[in-house]
Formats: sequence, structure tokens, C-alpha cells
Amino acid sequence: MRINDILRAKGTAVATIGPDEPVRALLASLAEHNVGALVVSGDGGAVTGIVSERDVARGLHANPGLLDAPVSTIMTVDVHTCAPEAGIEDLMRLMTDQHVRHVPVVTEDGALAGIVSIGDVVKNRIGQLEFEKEQLEGYIASTG
Repeated sequence: MRINDILRAKGTAVATIGPDEPVRALLASLAEHNVGALVVSGDGGAVTGIVSERDVARGLHANPGLLDAPVSTIMTVDVHTCAPEAGIEDLMRLMTDQHVRHVPVVTEDGALAGIVSIGDVVKNRIGQLEFEKEQLEGYIASTG
């Protein structure tokens, strides 16, 4: 199974925000899109960073006046990404090892092609397990 398979099921739309936008706008966009993280991009096509609800919570703890600060003050710049043709097992390992819940999908030329969350991975894995269960039940029923 590949990342492309997840993107085919969920779509390739990615909510982004500019690095100079205020954290207040970030919160509005997170709520509007019902997501836990946004890709930070100046042009909507290249990944500059990523920012999550956790980044906001930690930032507010350190700086109660954070809401008017630019997103760039709390974003993660060392973004872990994956390729569309990468295996889901590799993505699960990356998410676990690096403690990340959202991974932007980028093409070879660095263009943003989608985003995969831990929820997308879990949903996909549950679907695989249900399919395998049905196959095994069918095999057992046909041999019994």
C-alpha cells in the first residue's frame, strides 16, 4: 500500500497558511477546515513549515500575547515529508519515530501533493484488517 492510495481516498486538498499571517488567522483556519495542522506556505505550493494546534498551545503558554504574532514564530521549519509513492509502513515508522501526526506529501520537485494525518493512516490500516478478515472468513467457510 502506498501514500497515493490514501490520497486517492481522501483527496489531495491541503489547507495552507502564509508564514506572515497572525496566529489568530491560523486558529480561524484550523476551525474552518476542521483540521489539526496547516502547512505553512508562502505560495500554496512549496512547504515552508507546518503548524499544529499543539504549537499554538505551547506558544500561548510561553507568550499569552501570541495571537497577533506571525505564524512563523511557532511553526516547525524542519518538516518531515513523504513522497506519494512511499509505502504506508514507512510513513507509520516516520510518524512514530519522529512523534509527528501530520506529514505533507511532496513530489520530487518539491511541490505539495497532499497531506496525511495519523487518522488517515489508522483508517487505512483498519480497512486493510477488515479486508483480510473477510478474506480469511471466506476461505474458512469455503473449506469447511
